[in-house]
Amino acid sequence: MDHAADAHRTDLMTITRHVLNEQTKHAESRGDFSILLNHIVLGCKFVCSAVNKGEEQKKLDVLSNEVFVKALISSGRTCILVSEEDVEATFVDPALRGKYCVVFDPLDGSSNIDCGVSIGTIFGIYMVKDANEVTINNVLQPGKNMLAAGYCMYGSSCTLVLSTGNGVNGFTLDPSLGEFILTHPNIKIPKKGKIYSANEGNAKNWDGPTAKFIEKCKFPKDGSSPKSLRYIGSMVADVHRTLLYGGIFLYPADKKSPNGKLRVLYEVFPMSFLMEQAGGQAFTGKQRALDLVPTKIHQRSPIFLGSYDDVEEIKALYAAEESHA
Repeated sequence: MDHAADAHRTDLMTITRHVLNEQTKHAESRGDFSILLNHIVLGCKFVCSAVNKGEEQKKLDVLSNEVFVKALISSGRTCILVSEEDVEATFVDPALRGKYCVVFDPLDGSSNIDCGVSIGTIFGIYMVKDANEVTINNVLQPGKNMLAAGYCMYGSSCTLVLSTGNGVNGFTLDPSLGEFILTHPNIKIPKKGKIYSANEGNAKNWDGPTAKFIEKCKFPKDGSSPKSLRYIGSMVADVHRTLLYGGIFLYPADKKSPNGKLRVLYEVFPMSFLMEQAGGQAFTGKQRALDLVPTKIHQRSPIFLGSYDDVEEIKALYAAEESHA
């Protein structure tokens, strides 16, 4: 037995240890946030195990939602939950209430399960505005008010990417320990990328700026190489690649979906939060994505997110169109 190697394995930066380290930076912190995150991590481990067992999609969607709703309520730290799977928000029983609101997509990309494509859970955490008056307005806040956001990707490995507003870190589940270990410290997205990620099947319905941007990706006029196209169709997998390798992920508005297709609270906001924390940008075609103030819990929005310079280009194209209008 290699005792030195085994001893090293106990000195790992687990996600729990990381979150507790972050907590010590906030004097006012009572550990509530750490407890909440621990319950989210437990939910992710549970879903990862269910995904690996190969349950069918319909069962997994329902199961994942139940797992997260139960884990979040039992934490005793939440007051409102918004899930992609539930039409209405869940208001936690007053006896179990805490000061956080959690928005989540329990199993994003689940239509891809049966062909082995990476799927994942996306989540965002807000602080309740007024603990005495728990209404839906507590979650209808702009994304910039989020305290934390992250996603867990169930793929060839199980990876959890998290930001508590102080940079972005990636953790990989070590099945032998049952722990998420820090494997991608302080993720920074490259300033410019070589990849674009979009569903080109929608091209005939795109607006001018999007069409021009994609044309520029494929046929650059400045002598540079064309960008590569990578599109999986599972948001977690596409955004994860964009975060690590740079480039741009876009799901614009089009004639078929004039408000875009991705949901603001539990898809657009958490991913935009992570992109900005990693040094990238997120733009809706009109404004910074995190400045958007949602009016409905399942509201949709167009989104362009990724490397800083690539998003600058799309912003310039929209600005140019506006000045001609």
